[in-house]
Amino acid sequence: MAADDTDLFKTVTPVRAYQRVAEQIEERILAGDLPPGSRLPAERELVNRFGVGRSTVREALRVLQSAGLIRSRPGDPLGAEVLGVSPDNLSQALGRLTRSSVSTLGELVQFRMVLDAESNRLAARLHGEADLERMREQIARMESLSGGPASLHAFSEADALFHRAIAEASGNSLLGLCARAVHEAVVEVIEKKIAGVSDTAAWMERSIAHHREVLAAIAAGDGPLAARLGRSALHEYYAEHVEPETRELLAASVEDAP
Repeated sequence: MAADDTDLFKTVTPVRAYQRVAEQIEERILAGDLPPGSRLPAERELVNRFGVGRSTVREALRVLQSAGLIRSRPGDPLGAEVLGVSPDNLSQALGRLTRSSVSTLGELVQFRMVLDAESNRLAARLHGEADLERMREQIARMESLSGGPASLHAFSEADALFHRAIAEASGNSLLGLCARAVHEAVVEVIEKKIAGVSDTAAWMERSIAHHREVLAAIAAGDGPLAARLGRSALHEYYAEHVEPETRELLAASVEDAP
């Protein structure tokens, strides 16, 4: 081996028993053998099945709980509750990313622009009447909430459910999952924006008008228009709030799109 090849390899870290236990349980959850709402065997039973100590099982359960896959209470005779994979796992991870140096709020908003545009386009082609009705219900809810400042969170929630209905109408379950998670990761920004404007009611009315336009485009089967509306609205909502160095990302997502 040449002298300059010494950095090609690193020492091997032994895998601890609790990691193997956590991996096996996670595999069973992801495979659907342990669906959400089901229970893991009690702690003592897990000790017997895996042939490890109680501290090893408890550490494995702690890892799985930190990942949001289970809810564990020490000494629970029913065993840990399986939560499974949900948008909450993803939105928490995205929320951490926006608070870290790994990604910026501008990048997250641009990601949502991509998701919304594609969800809108596919929903325009694949929606059913029930999907349109869900969208209408959320617009009606937003209209009923557009009067008072105390309704900011409920207004944001209706906004989220509207976009969730679109994503699910796209026929792609991953788009629905990601759309919900991304929206939840930036919902605080939405509420702060609404609370900070001088005329909250007028801002809400403009938002409602945009949602009506998107609904009309989807109902008419006009995918390109629905996609364009999604990108331009997000740019309008967020451009002034993202970091100056990433504003160009948002502008490019609008200008370069067909």
